[in-house]
Amino acid sequence: MLVQFPPMGVYETLFKFADATSKYMGDHGTHPWAQGYPLTSQLPGGPSLPDSIALNNLDLKYPKATGEIELRSAIADYYNDYYSANITPDHVGVFAGGRPGLLANLAFLESDVCVALEETEYTPYWDMLRLLNKKVHIIPSNISNEFRPSDSDYDIDPVEGSKRVLLLKSNPCNPTGVALSPNRLKNMVEKYSQPGRGAIFDEAYEFYNDPKPMSAISYVKDIDNTDIFIVGAATKGLQVPGMRVGWVIAAEKHIELFRNYSSFGMGGISRPSQLYVTELLEKSRVAHARQAVCDFYKSQRERYQTGLLELGFELFTGCGGFYHWGLLPNNLTADEFNERLFKHDAGILPGYLCDMQRDGVSASPLDKFIRFSFGPLEADSFDNDMKILSECI
Repeated sequence: MLVQFPPMGVYETLFKFADATSKYMGDHGTHPWAQGYPLTSQLPGGPSLPDSIALNNLDLKYPKATGEIELRSAIADYYNDYYSANITPDHVGVFAGGRPGLLANLAFLESDVCVALEETEYTPYWDMLRLLNKKVHIIPSNISNEFRPSDSDYDIDPVEGSKRVLLLKSNPCNPTGVALSPNRLKNMVEKYSQPGRGAIFDEAYEFYNDPKPMSAISYVKDIDNTDIFIVGAATKGLQVPGMRVGWVIAAEKHIELFRNYSSFGMGGISRPSQLYVTELLEKSRVAHARQAVCDFYKSQRERYQTGLLELGFELFTGCGGFYHWGLLPNNLTADEFNERLFKHDAGILPGYLCDMQRDGVSASPLDKFIRFSFGPLEADSFDNDMKILSECI
């Protein structure tokens, strides 16, 4: 009666790990190099994370469909303070993490819109587009261009059967960490603000960009006259993936649509979670967090880059995110590498799961690539991590 559908790529790897080890990757003693979450403890030089919030009986009622005004105001203030966004709470819709916001965005596209995305991208995009049966234009992002499309690669005409184009882009990119320069981001926003064009900028790794966080909203002149969508979440920069709070910033008419969707599709997002995230966005605290996240993960990126290069990896990593994207040495495939890693209670994300053209039957050009996550790793885990990686290579 139900159409069967496989798990998203990261979870496919987690389930394989569980079958092989009888453990859940991320539990104590495991090495969760396949997973995309940050440390959920205080970073060196960073702010502490609240260990409680105060609730009263009113906080236990149904939440508002688009999100509580406290959180939406805090989000709007944040983007106005750092990016001169000129938005109000009415431009902010709240979701149960970033992925539900992305899925809702794609689900409500009109039938004459095709989706343009890079060949190597965030693995759930493949699942969403396949499930929703969207027309797709693939932008070259592979070893031949070092996973860095040119400006001309984004000059896209609608594919056959469509009339308009929506760009779907993670920036910095998951899995590669490649981020657009400010000038290229500005030009892209201008290009996709034109009639017949739109864009979703997935900014989950906003805080993790070196030398400083950035957002496409800096270059949006009047969001109400565009089909530009900015997707953010408390998951990465605010270090609370378990709160399941994300948001979409867009024209008021689009946020009204998301409110209507929430009324039947989500029923709102946990108010206690929203209140907790509102506290994380307090002005002085979020300033502290932006700097600490950027600094700590830059040091981790550089440290693991040195270690992986010494082991023979060929890296193509950019300056953002908390992943290394690289080609395995010794002609290993990612699946072979994981078989070895599982014996050490470790695992990586196979690169082919980030291939937006994969069909699950033919070999992928990314079969020998891996996404190595240093997001959840404590600073003192490095030596042991390198030992395991060395033994498995």
